[in-house]
Amino acid sequence: MIIAVDVYYEENKAKSVGVIFQHWDDAKPLEVIVSYTDNPLDYEPGAFYKRELPCIQELLKLADLNQLQAIVVDGYVYLNDEKKPGLGHHVYTNLSGEIPVIGVAKTAFHNNEAYVQKIYRGNSSKPLYITAVGMELEAAAGHIQSMYGAFRFPYLLKLLDKHTKEAGL
Repeated sequence: MIIAVDVYYEENKAKSVGVIFQHWDDAKPLEVIVSYTDNPLDYEPGAFYKRELPCIQELLKLADLNQLQAIVVDGYVYLNDEKKPGLGHHVYTNLSGEIPVIGVAKTAFHNNEAYVQKIYRGNSSKPLYITAVGMELEAAAGHIQSMYGAFRFPYLLKLLDKHTKEAGL
């Protein structure tokens, strides 16, 4: 199984959502899981993971980690060409490097090209920026490229974003 995760913040709460699916090209999730975190840490420039990681840790308690073959995060695994760890890398190390993590970002980072692969989906001229740890970057990019949907952003990742931002905090 694969899980894509994201977190949404509003005032003193965070809503974490995971979309679980079996195969990269699935059109529907097997399950959508949700957890809530009271009083998440404030955003710290350059250390976004400090805010996001505890929320993702709580969410992953609802999943069977032994069944996961990959985790997809909204963001980067590496933040620059010197491999500064991003959210995805922190998720990976927090799980003792046992589950590969793929980062999918919509915008480019300055000085971040060496460990990033751009992919183009649908008719979009704007790429998605893929990073990975625990699997080859080319394989990670191929997985995201193969995901269901005709548009730039794969359908299940769009569904994740919708569920994350829905009312319910």
